[in-house]
Amino acid sequence: MFYLSFEQVSKLSNMKNVEDVGSCVNRPDSVHILSLDVGTTTIRAHVYDGEVKIVGTGSRKIQLLYPHPGWVEMDEELIWQQAQDVIKDAIAEAGLTANDISCIGITTQRNTFITWDKETGKTFHRFITWQDLRACDYVKKWNESYTMKAFNGGSKMLYYMTRKARFLAASALRFKSAQVTMRLKWMIDNTESLRKRLAEKQVMFANIDTYLLWQLTGHKIWATDYSCASTTGLYDPYQMEWSTVVSGVVGVPLHILPPIKDTSGFFGECVPDLFGAPIPITAIVADQQSAMFGQCCFNVGDVKCTMGTGTFIDCNTGNKPHTSVAGLYPLIGWKMGDECIYLSEGYASDTGRCLEWARSVGLFEKVEETEQIATSLGDSGGVYFVPAFSGLQMPVNDDKASSLMIGLTLETTREYMIRAILDSLCYRFELLYETVLRETNTPLSPLIKCDGGVCNNGFLVQMVSNLTGRKIDRPQHMDMTSLGAAFLAGLAIGIWKDKSELISIRRTERLFEPQPDQTSQAKGFYRDWLKALERSKEWYATGKS
Repeated sequence: MFYLSFEQVSKLSNMKNVEDVGSCVNRPDSVHILSLDVGTTTIRAHVYDGEVKIVGTGSRKIQLLYPHPGWVEMDEELIWQQAQDVIKDAIAEAGLTANDISCIGITTQRNTFITWDKETGKTFHRFITWQDLRACDYVKKWNESYTMKAFNGGSKMLYYMTRKARFLAASALRFKSAQVTMRLKWMIDNTESLRKRLAEKQVMFANIDTYLLWQLTGHKIWATDYSCASTTGLYDPYQMEWSTVVSGVVGVPLHILPPIKDTSGFFGECVPDLFGAPIPITAIVADQQSAMFGQCCFNVGDVKCTMGTGTFIDCNTGNKPHTSVAGLYPLIGWKMGDECIYLSEGYASDTGRCLEWARSVGLFEKVEETEQIATSLGDSGGVYFVPAFSGLQMPVNDDKASSLMIGLTLETTREYMIRAILDSLCYRFELLYETVLRETNTPLSPLIKCDGGVCNNGFLVQMVSNLTGRKIDRPQHMDMTSLGAAFLAGLAIGIWKDKSELISIRRTERLFEPQPDQTSQAKGFYRDWLKALERSKEWYATGKS
């Protein structure tokens, strides 16, 4: 059994970097790390042993709420209860007790937020998820406003005068629905009690990571990490602080935002009443950054693709933020002591959601059957699908786009429709990848590491390889988000000396290579799909909210 004594916990709480934390404890012979992963569709916990094998698991399906068209919420009390349940289930399945758990790493979906009253603890609203589109008209209005034009123009002038990258980034700043900024402003404008208490400086803001930390520590620790903060749209990755500029422009006061800590380090400990013993929380990390870490994408130019609820492509840009004018957002991958790694990211919201929709309308019963169906066809029979249930994200950036299926004829069968849906997910990735190639000055690795549930479909991964002309490395352990959080938590307490020890742990399950005879045809179909994409734009004239 491995645990931290009270004296070690006290010492850890005063540590400021990972090196100090690691020196506080000896490397154990037998350890167990618990990783809590709150995704968009599932909340799960894994217990890993010293060889990073999963020995216990707990899982619950997340219940999304749709109170109005375009609105997507979650019940905060249910999320908290499910988090406790999956942790208890995972520990029990492993045949352990809380005393046997060395540490906890937390990774969560990003930009799903809640606010509550500092004095009473009462929430002002439910979790507003990253897929919520109630503020899409705000996004459009602000991006087209004279205020933003003046801001962008002034920033461009400052860039010409100083040649500082932060001003170039500011010259192309655009708000996005998936970021917190405009949805939070919408909630402030439309919730009188929130607005009143905000004026009295009695409001606390949290994404899911901060909310769970607050709950697990018995309302003692209110904090986030750099990776989670950097995704919100309220953070300045160049100055490494909450953005006073964005705060001033949109009127979101900085005092409601939590302190920011290193990704790997001591955050606090679970109160003993929850699980039977205090458990140190030694990592908090955003989901995509966690998957990047789990994939061991530690070198500049390394690329990771996650295809789950959405599609995310992340590129390691080293110790400097990437400046983009096409919507690739510069993020902090992780910060550990003096090391701060930045990522350039592009995303599309609708991937797994499209497959779930197709199943719900009866195109297939089990998602596993889609690979064989798609492989049995030479093409989609002239049918094209555009996945845009949540609009089209970068580089299109159109919240009012509609999902679309075009090219249907009397000869079209459900099999062709299934093939068209799978093809569209590959085309959407190719569009993101082309943007990364165009926008990123960093030479990219010839190998793309993939993960996420959708990547279990071999047809889809092979087609991505054909379209990009790159080898695709699919790992044995597909739950890279959970693994990344475990790695970061373990590093904090000295289970591993450094990142180099993690590389040998990751294993490849299958390497997909481009098929030259298929590449030309795939590229031709992709060009036709781009025409369909154009027809899906600006369908919702007044927005989905």
